[in-house]
Formats: sequence, C-alpha cells, structure tokens
Amino acid sequence: MKTLNSFLILLITAAGIWFTFDDPAPLSADHLPAPQTLDTVATDTVEWERPRFDQRQDERHEMVEQGIENRKIIDDEKVLEAMRHVPRHFFVPKNYQEYAYENRPLPIGYDQTISQPLIVAYMTDLLDIEAGEKVLEIGTGSGYQAAVLSELTPHVYTIEIVKPLADQAIKRFEILGYHTITTKIGDGYKGWPEHAPFDKIILTAAPEEIPQPLINQLAPDGVLVAPVGNVDDSQVLTKVTKTKDGEIKREQKMPVRFVPMTGKSQKQ
Repeated sequence: MKTLNSFLILLITAAGIWFTFDDPAPLSADHLPAPQTLDTVATDTVEWERPRFDQRQDERHEMVEQGIENRKIIDDEKVLEAMRHVPRHFFVPKNYQEYAYENRPLPIGYDQTISQPLIVAYMTDLLDIEAGEKVLEIGTGSGYQAAVLSELTPHVYTIEIVKPLADQAIKRFEILGYHTITTKIGDGYKGWPEHAPFDKIILTAAPEEIPQPLINQLAPDGVLVAPVGNVDDSQVLTKVTKTKDGEIKREQKMPVRFVPMTGKSQKQ
C-alpha cells in the first residue's frame, strides 16, 4: 500500500537536500564508457537493445533494495529492474558521482537537478508503460529519466529547453548506447506534434498548470504524470488520464518539490 508516511519521507528528502550543494561544473560526456554488453528485449510487437554496464552494479542494486523497493510504493517489477540497470553515476557531474546511488536529488548545472531515484521510479511506475508504447518526456536534463524509460519501451522522445544540457544528453546517449532515445532542443510547452499522439507523457519540471498542447497530444487511454504548482508555494505530483472518449481525469498523488518549467507556459 502506498502510505502517507512514504510520501512524507519522499517530500522531506526532495526538499531538504536539493539546496545543500554548490552548483557543479557543467556535465561532460568525456571519458564515458561504451556498454559492456547489449541486452536484447523481444516482445510480441517490438524488439530493441538496451546497454548494460558492470560499473558500480552492486551500488545500483543496493539503491533499489534499500532506497526504493522497501518503501513499497512501486507496483511494477520492470521499473525496479530498469533502475537496477541504468548507471546513474554517468548522468551526474564528476564532483557528485560519489553520491549517485544515494536517494537524493543532485544539481547538474544551469539551475537544474536530477531527481532522487525514488521519485524517478515512482513517476515511471505511475505511467504504467507497456513495451512498444510511445513516451514523451518534457525536460531531458542529464538524460537519466529518459534512459530509465528506454528500458521499458524503445519509443522515447525527450525535449530539453536548455541547449547545453540537451547537447550533453545527446552525446551521452550516443556514447552509452541509448540509441532508441530521440532528443529535441526546444520548448516543452509545445510538446512534439510531429510524433503525437503519445501513449504516455512525463514532465520533470513543474508547470503552474499542465500545458494544454500536452493534453491534446496525449492519446486516448493515455497517461500523463507531472509535478504541478508554483515553486515558491506548493507542488503536487499529478496523474492525468485521458479516456477513450477524450475525458480528462486527474489524481493528486503527493506533495513534491521540482524546479519550475520554463518556456512559453511561464510567459503567458
């Protein structure tokens, strides 16, 4: 059962650690390793390869077992497996890599953060992704969330408004072997109409209101997960479901603290 105590622990961790670090040097993709192996996934409808890494594997497993699995708020074992496989330390600046497998958010430069692992897992779990579904992420950041999503489906589209972060993420995906992720530099408020509709949409920064273009680009039976609210006030992690008839249903899941969404939505 997803308990209130678990939610409060999550909120305290997110709010209490976020501002305790100095701003890091920009992320660099220099000296990133190629994957040791490629794990091929085959389903009835789709087949794709996922990179595998040996580095700090025990720490990744401990992160899942101690920081995520024992909180008992994740329903999908595939999400836990995804978190075990993606090497988070390659998605944070070198001066913070020692903290990569602690359950805390970390700064990645340009006033942006990488969310704590428990939040990444929980938001991914809420999406309930099936292999072959098309997923849109708003806010690529370092690329970690997109890499986790790509463990569950090969059709991941991600948009980042901060060009240096987007450029670094694109290079990182290429070197690390996350070749099924498609990245765009631009304003996430507008979504990505050329590839719409999307079965699932996730926002990794908080708008004051969910942009209407993203609601429009959500497929029937689709799910959107986003932190919603003002960064100086209260934010609530919200799950939006669009029925087959186009009806929109909203569920407020928990209080959270995310960096604000920038772009057109903040200028209106």
